[in-house]
Amino acid sequence: MRNGNQQKSILITGAASGIGRATALLFAERGWFVGLFDVNEKELRVVAETIGESSCRYQALDVTDPVRYEHAIKYFGEYTGRTMDVLFNCAGITSHGPFEAVALDHLLKIININVNGTIIGIYLSMELLRNTPGARIINMSSASAFYGTPDLAVYSASKFAIRGLTEALNIECQRHGISVSDIMPLYVDTPMVANQAYRLGSQRLFGTSHTASQVAEVVWKAAQGSRIHWSPTFTVTMIDALSRLFPLVQRAVLRTML
Repeated sequence: MRNGNQQKSILITGAASGIGRATALLFAERGWFVGLFDVNEKELRVVAETIGESSCRYQALDVTDPVRYEHAIKYFGEYTGRTMDVLFNCAGITSHGPFEAVALDHLLKIININVNGTIIGIYLSMELLRNTPGARIINMSSASAFYGTPDLAVYSASKFAIRGLTEALNIECQRHGISVSDIMPLYVDTPMVANQAYRLGSQRLFGTSHTASQVAEVVWKAAQGSRIHWSPTFTVTMIDALSRLFPLVQRAVLRTML
């Protein structure tokens, strides 16, 4: 069990860029110890150097590899007294475009990283989370988990899975004193979105409405709060209400985006 004076800690996947990087910088700035994990070791090293060795450790990690993930958690735990205040499952990929136009192997990779990687991380982190009073799991979901988004079908499906996993574990993990929540933004100005050649209709409608730093602030609030679903703007809340109350209207709107 942890010492009451021990520095709080967060393990972040996908920490080399985008939301993961912004979250790592924010939490480190506010006094937390940050575990940085990503497949991109070069950029991960840059983030670690920015934060400073006293507040972080980093290691290359493919979240779909349970053996490597187990080693990563053990490495993280060596610096935190076998505790983990927050697990932030941020690693993820996407691909914009019509379903049949995206390579099958990439569609399967989306599911493997976004869904299986999150499941593996939660499963293997449970011991450290149970060791930590008030521990939290925060999953990266999306506004596309409110209603299936055209030209984003498999990514949207992966985020529906994360939403369902979050809601179930939020109930199930109460017996361990662990809170589980997710983050559900619209399009965020990150390399993952900016590097897409295909421009989505829904993206033209809503725009790239958040910065990575704005979403990181929401992650910070989720680490302190009690809600299950967190979104950066009121627009996402309205999308949720629309999908629940008027699903046929929302379907008609989404059809116009093709």
